[in-house]
Amino acid sequence: MSWATLFDITPYDWPAIGTAIFCGSIIGLERQLRGKPVGIRTSALITLGTYLFLSTAFMLEGDIVDPSRVVGQVITGIGFLGAGVMLAKEGVVVGVTSAASIWVLAAIGVIISTGSLLPAIKLSILVVGILYGVDFLEEHTKAFSRGVHTKVKQFSADRRQNQRKDNSQ
Repeated sequence: MSWATLFDITPYDWPAIGTAIFCGSIIGLERQLRGKPVGIRTSALITLGTYLFLSTAFMLEGDIVDPSRVVGQVITGIGFLGAGVMLAKEGVVVGVTSAASIWVLAAIGVIISTGSLLPAIKLSILVVGILYGVDFLEEHTKAFSRGVHTKVKQFSADRRQNQRKDNSQ
């Protein structure tokens, strides 16, 4: 068996797989460095999985499979994952940004499955810019640090403090 045969993944392609892993990883890295849910592994797997599901649907297109139905099912599954990272406590809902990140990771996987690799990379960088940029604004301006943001920060601080107490016991 030759190396070419060993690494042949036709009908999928390595550039698309690499792009899916890269795009998911840069978004996941931002989340992981901030201690948020949905880190590098999860993000890369969501983007890669979405690419694989939709690419497979494109191969089966015709009387058997309608790719738009596969996209709909992926969105349903992603919604389930997103709901799993959200938490409501004391009138504050946390994890909404992580849920939205999961949603956009799947969208990027769809973009990759259409062969649009460079736009997927550019959009991933834009997502990281949004996640980091808004966080920066919330920390450095009064206008962005009012209302729900204040409650979420207090909730997160209280949760960290409780975890420290539990770990010290």
